[in-house]
This record gives sequence, C-alpha cells and structure tokens, in this order.
Amino acid sequence: MSKSLYKTLGVSENATADEIKKAYRKLARKYHPDINKEKEAEEKFKEINAAYEILSDEKKRSQYDQFGDNMFGGQDFSDFARTQGGAGINLDDILSQIFGNAGGFGAGANSFGFNGGFGGGFGFEPDLDIHANLSIPFDTAILGGKHHINLQNESFDIKIPAGINNAETIRVKGKGKGGRNARGDLLLKITINQNPEYTRENDDLTKNFDLPLKIALFGGKITIPTLYKDVNLKVPANTKNSQRFRIKELGVKNRKTGNIGDLYLKANIILPHTDSLSDDLKKMLEEQLP
Repeated sequence: MSKSLYKTLGVSENATADEIKKAYRKLARKYHPDINKEKEAEEKFKEINAAYEILSDEKKRSQYDQFGDNMFGGQDFSDFARTQGGAGINLDDILSQIFGNAGGFGAGANSFGFNGGFGGGFGFEPDLDIHANLSIPFDTAILGGKHHINLQNESFDIKIPAGINNAETIRVKGKGKGGRNARGDLLLKITINQNPEYTRENDDLTKNFDLPLKIALFGGKITIPTLYKDVNLKVPANTKNSQRFRIKELGVKNRKTGNIGDLYLKANIILPHTDSLSDDLKKMLEEQLP
C-alpha cells in the first residue's frame, strides 16, 4: 500500500515522532518561500506542511497508516494536490473533510491554487481488497486450468494461467469486500505444491525415470508419461546413471515471451536383484564385469 506522505518528508513508515519533526524542520527551512525563490518551492513547502500536519498527529497518522494513499483516491498526495480544482480552496478544508474533521490543519499550510472543483466532496473508499493465500497443484501451475475455491460462503472457479510462478498474485475482480460505491477484488498469492516426480528451474522441467539395466546396457525404447503426453524415448547403449535426455518444448510456458521451456528426462538405472538371476548368469557376470 502506497504511503506517499512519508516519502514527502523523506522518512520511513516506522519513523518516530522526533524523526518526523526533525525531517519537517529541515525541509521547511529549505523550501520556505522567503528563502527559496525557485518556482516550485512554494508548492513544495505546502506539501511538506500538509504531510507534517497529518504525520505529527497521532490519530491522523494512525488513520493514514491504515488506508494510505487510498485516502487521496489512490494517488500520490502531490499528484492529488495538483489535479484537484477550485480556485483558492484551503488545504485545511480539504484535509478536514478527508480525515473526518479530526482537528485543524493550519500550521503554515495556506491554500493550494487548485484549478477546478472537487466534484462533490472528499470521501474515500477504504481498501476493499481481500488478500489470501492459495495452494495449487503442480500440474495446474504448469498447464493452467480452473481451480475451485470457497471464500466467505461463496464458491467459484478461478482461471490459473499456464506457467504461473510461485508467490505470484492473481487478481479476481469483484470478489473483495463491498463498499458504498464499489466492490474490491480478491488478491490470491500463489503457492505451488511440490511434485515428487518433477523439479522446476525457470522454464525447464526435470523428471526422473526408471530405466531397466538391460536397456541401459544394450539400448532400446521406453515410454515415459509426462504432463503433456507420453514420450517414446530412444535410449542408446551404454547409458549412464543420471544421464539426461532433452525433450524440447515440454517444459513451462513463459507468459511474457510465449516460449515453452524444455523437459529433461533423468535416467535412474534399476539394478535387478541377484536372487532373480540364475547361478550360471551370476557366475558369468562375476567373471566378466570389471
């Protein structure tokens, strides 16, 4: 949530009252119209005073910390001040209406030279968005699809885009809290569940597959199921354990470029149990194997 008043004074959101006062005094001296004759100095001086009037008052600061720049229609306060209108409108009147007449706003703020009307008042909607976490299956994250959720006695499906990343946020329009004039959105922070068969690195996937010793030694074909389709893999003779085979464009879709990553199939050679071998074969292997 943007909180531009802190930026106006050049302090952090956790600044103490003394730090806020010190920053205000420094900036007020710098931009005071009697000292600074630059064209923008007077406007900057008024913005500094406005920020200090709010942040130096415990109740107003608490209110601002809760709603941030939503109190100014979601705008940076400087932009809010410049885009509002009405010749000679006093800042005290503006802020008193926004902050529910909670005290005066006088300390040298004077008036902003706005150019038009405020269009019927300074009321604001609080943050109506709902923030929640959502865990989705690995294959849904890769392939995309619908995911059913239950929220506040309401059930509905949402669309998961193919190639979504962990910790990415999905916005579901109109599923937030209801306000006087609008309804907020539902913001879902995605957690992708792990899949024991796959690992993901950027747009590429790696899958382990079991490879019989016979095929590893002498070569052959093996069918491997993947998220997209079954792959008929041709395995060369003398394949080593953990050897990887690249299958193009069976990885993750990059939503920015539209490109699809690759799938790497990693061989896990399965050794037969010696109890299943005949005595003659075991003897031959003992004699022939290095």
